[in-house]
Amino acid sequence: MGLWKDFSKGFISQNPVFRLVLGMCPTLAVTTAAINGVAMGLATTAVLVSSNLIISLLRRLIPHQVRIPIFIVIIASFVTAVDRIMAGYFPELHKVLGIFIPLIVVNCIILGRAEAFASKNPVLNSVLDGMGMGLGFTLSLTILGSVREILGNGTIFGVKALGEGFKPAVMMLMPPGAFLALGLLAGLVNKLPFGREGQHGRSMRK
Repeated sequence: MGLWKDFSKGFISQNPVFRLVLGMCPTLAVTTAAINGVAMGLATTAVLVSSNLIISLLRRLIPHQVRIPIFIVIIASFVTAVDRIMAGYFPELHKVLGIFIPLIVVNCIILGRAEAFASKNPVLNSVLDGMGMGLGFTLSLTILGSVREILGNGTIFGVKALGEGFKPAVMMLMPPGAFLALGLLAGLVNKLPFGREGQHGRSMRK
């Protein structure tokens, strides 16, 4: 039960985007299309799982006084690997996501899970925590990107979804549309009658 809780909490009760309001820069900037949300979310998930794994393995060896710089070096190493892999195998997506891939290094979700969970828990729990939080982040970005793409362009994953008579609301592809869609979706998620324990300690971060 404990392992399932570590994995599942990132989807609803402690969803990084809609409940904890973390990682807002990439959330608002790249979600003009559903595929962007999937790509950004999976890149973040790869870094989360990898960094949680290594930090948990080394947690007893890392001096407390210098833990944050060490965490950042570990995270930056995996971000560099993800950035190069995406540039090599998915150049179009890499170009679209641009600077937001290197900026995964300073994403509050990554460092937050390292400090709050991976540095204090066993390897399997830490890997599941990173996977759950990462997939919850991916799901949130994909939903947000889908809503903005449908309303702003009439497509979903680049495929025409609405009839010829549909007039796109171009504002949804602009910054005001990002804030509007995020606010409405966050309000909807926080009205769900389950998983409310994740609302405690919510704070706005970059």
